[in-house]
Amino acid sequence: MIELPSLQNQQNEPLERCVFFISDGTAITAEVLGHAVLSQFPITMTSYTLPFVTSKIRAEEIRNQINSLYLATNIRPLVFYSIISSEVKNIITSSDGFCLDIVQTLVAPLQQEIGLEPKPELHRTHGLSKKNLSQYDARIAAIDYALAHDDGISLRNLEQAQVIILGVSRCGKTPTSLYLAMQFGIQAANYPFTADDMDNIQLPAGLKPFQHKLFGLTINPERLAAIRAERRENSRYASLRQCRIELAEVEALFRKNKINYLNTTNYSVEEISAKIIDSMGLKRRMF
Repeated sequence: MIELPSLQNQQNEPLERCVFFISDGTAITAEVLGHAVLSQFPITMTSYTLPFVTSKIRAEEIRNQINSLYLATNIRPLVFYSIISSEVKNIITSSDGFCLDIVQTLVAPLQQEIGLEPKPELHRTHGLSKKNLSQYDARIAAIDYALAHDDGISLRNLEQAQVIILGVSRCGKTPTSLYLAMQFGIQAANYPFTADDMDNIQLPAGLKPFQHKLFGLTINPERLAAIRAERRENSRYASLRQCRIELAEVEALFRKNKINYLNTTNYSVEEISAKIIDSMGLKRRMF
């Protein structure tokens, strides 16, 4: 059973909204589209993601939870759903929530424009099928590649890399490489520059033949020091002075070798990845 959040302050003003993301599949699409829409509004939210809602019993349980929230708070929960079964869908939409069919909202006008009847299939977007199996296999291979080429573990098979990410320790290389692999099937290697490299920093010989694949990440020294302090507090590694030295040397290397680079300080891993894809002209493999 869902725990009821506290939604009122001392002046009886709502502080947040309860939001449900419900799907007969993974609920990834409902979450992504729901968050995109809600980000346009200055609200906070308590969210509940409920995937694989395919039975009437499960749908009735969720309807009861939505109704309980409404009864306790007198504020309608927001419900973003993507469900094929009309029986299951009707149970959800009969709740006291404000229900939005995220797919049908777009399908109806598109159907009118294309002139074709939609043929919905369960798990079409994020499930395995003959149509998307090759894309899925490409993503799995890309993840294996990213793990095998993380932090300069190996400089072999770099001809297979679509991008090679460079930067100092803790500037976002590994999460970006893995995100590119998991989300888009992009084979990304990454290479770190360490404190020991600073006296005579240069591109490793193994990277020079692939200079067209190189992309640099940098970050503000204050932010880097804070991130490193979480790992090794009060160390030379995390000192602001050391962070400034490393970043200055690496950025000079990027400029000298005409390597495109991005300051990641104010960007999420999703934004960093999108900027790399756009800058390098990489092909996404999403579905």
